[in-house]
Amino acid sequence: MLIDVHAHFYHDRTPRADWRERNASRLAAGEKIGITIHVASILGSWGRTSPTYFPSPPDLEYGNDALLALVRDHPNRIRGYVTVNPNYTAHARGEILRCLAAGMIGIKLAASRRASDPLLDPICDIARDRDVPVLQHVWQHRRRDWPGQEASDAVELCALASRHPDMRFILAHIGGGGDWHHSLAAVRAAPNVYVDLSGSGVDAGMLEACLAAVGVARLLWGTDITMDTGWAKLRYLERLLSPEELELVKWKNAARIFPRGAFPSD
Repeated sequence: MLIDVHAHFYHDRTPRADWRERNASRLAAGEKIGITIHVASILGSWGRTSPTYFPSPPDLEYGNDALLALVRDHPNRIRGYVTVNPNYTAHARGEILRCLAAGMIGIKLAASRRASDPLLDPICDIARDRDVPVLQHVWQHRRRDWPGQEASDAVELCALASRHPDMRFILAHIGGGGDWHHSLAAVRAAPNVYVDLSGSGVDAGMLEACLAAVGVARLLWGTDITMDTGWAKLRYLERLLSPEELELVKWKNAARIFPRGAFPSD
């Protein structure tokens, strides 16, 4: 088993005219890498008709419906996160319930609201009640505000995690750029925050530092947009970890934090 906990797909209302080809190329690359399941999200219209990080309710619904269709077309290869915008509290709650009932297995929060904001609490309450994890988009050490997004860092995510100790949170793309040492220092003492190894960064010492900070039981393998760097980290992990430890990162940790029965061999 190899579970990619951070995947993305597109649909016909996104800016990419080649959206079908990109979806197909992800699945094809996944076959070469050995990915069993892509746990994916679609961020609304990816900026075409509402901002990527502030997607409108109609764009969220269309994107989530497109992902549900992909899951139906590839039931053995794709699972879904329901993407919501916490600024629309009632809509977010309704969309989560709708999509979890349709078979999605987690919640994706992009950069629509700071991770520490109380507006995320109602979403976390549903996640706890439905026993699903939350994947939170994170900047590795936020030094300033960024246009078009409410960028969060690990300190803010850990503040949210401390308010919801019975929840499981995934800190997105530790290799996504920025000061990952800062993130690892923050999550070290947050036992319900798991580290997603995806992102384009493949810095020397990054994987060793992740192990030292949170241990092998809180690491999750993923790719995000750049599947080649996910593949590179996987090959490095094969040399760094024992076979038993490698299985934890490849799929067993994910099978533990997602709902029971979400994957074929858990």
